[in-house]
Amino acid sequence: MATTSPPPEIDDPPTRQIEPVEDHQVIEEFWEPDTGATTAEYAITTLAACGFAALLVVVLKSEPIKELITGVISSALGLGS
Repeated sequence: MATTSPPPEIDDPPTRQIEPVEDHQVIEEFWEPDTGATTAEYAITTLAACGFAALLVVVLKSEPIKELITGVISSALGLGS
């Protein structure tokens, strides 16, 4: 028959010591500098995205691309020859 140890008592002291910490230690532990983009980086990214969107609009409005997209959609729907 296996022997088991008795359950721990409620009044037993904790097995590890919890050390008090200062507020700045907690902040330094969870906050890392340069974890996100700064305002200038956001502005540059937004301008690049707008430029890419404008280029995409110009390309998609061109007649050869319109014909290509129409042909692909027609073939997919079985309307093509």
